[in-house]
Amino acid sequence: MRAADIMTTKIVSAGPEMSVRLAAGTMVFAGISGMPVIDEDGKLLGIVTEGDLMHRAEIGTGVKPRAWWLEMVASTRELASQYVKEHARKVRDVMSTDVATVTEACPIADIAELLERRRIKRVPVMRDGKVVGVVSRANLIRALVTMAPELPVANDIKDHSIREAVTAAMEGQPWALARENVIVESGTVHLWGQIVSAEEGNAIRVAAENAPGVKAVITHFGLPTPDLSSGK
Repeated sequence: MRAADIMTTKIVSAGPEMSVRLAAGTMVFAGISGMPVIDEDGKLLGIVTEGDLMHRAEIGTGVKPRAWWLEMVASTRELASQYVKEHARKVRDVMSTDVATVTEACPIADIAELLERRRIKRVPVMRDGKVVGVVSRANLIRALVTMAPELPVANDIKDHSIREAVTAAMEGQPWALARENVIVESGTVHLWGQIVSAEEGNAIRVAAENAPGVKAVITHFGLPTPDLSSGK
C-alpha cells in the first residue's frame, strides 16, 4: 500500500492569517488534532497542531515560571519563542514550520517510520508542490487491521479496481463513505466510519457487496453516542 491508497483527501487547512481561536475551533469541530497551513497560492507553509496551542495565556496554560537560575540559563531566543507561542493571535506565529512531507507513491511502511521518528501524528501528501492529502496515524491503524502480505502486481491492481467500484457505487448518495474509508485486501472490502443509523450502514454494505469482484465485506462502523440528558 502507498500513501495514495489510505490518505484523507478532504483536507481541512488553515491560512497563515487565521486567528488562533478560529484554528482551535476548526480542529475541534472537524475532529482533528492538526491541519496544514496553506497560503493563497496553495503553498504549504507549516502545520498547526494541538501541541502548538497547548500553552496559551488566555486559558492559563502558559509555561509556569522557572527557578531564577533556570531563567538565567535559558537563551533570549528560547524565552522569546515561548512568549510568542503563548500570546500570538495568528496561526503564522504559532505553527510548526519544520514540516515532513511524503508523495503519493510513498509506501505506508515508510510513512509509519517517519511518524515514529519525528514523533508526529500526521504528514501532508504532496503532488507538484501542492497538498493533495494527509496521512494520519488513524489512517495507518485502519490499514494495519486489513494489511496482508504484499501480493503480485496483478492482484494489487484488482483490489484497486474493486475499491474504485465500491466508491462509485456509493457516489451521489448522502450516506456515501469517503474514499479513504474504503480499504480492499485480497478482494475483501473493509468499510470504516461513523454512521447515523443501522439502515445507513446496511445501505453502505449492500453497495459494497454489489461491486464487481468483491469476495466479502467487513464493516467497522460506529454509532453516535445517545444523548442520555434528555431522558430518552
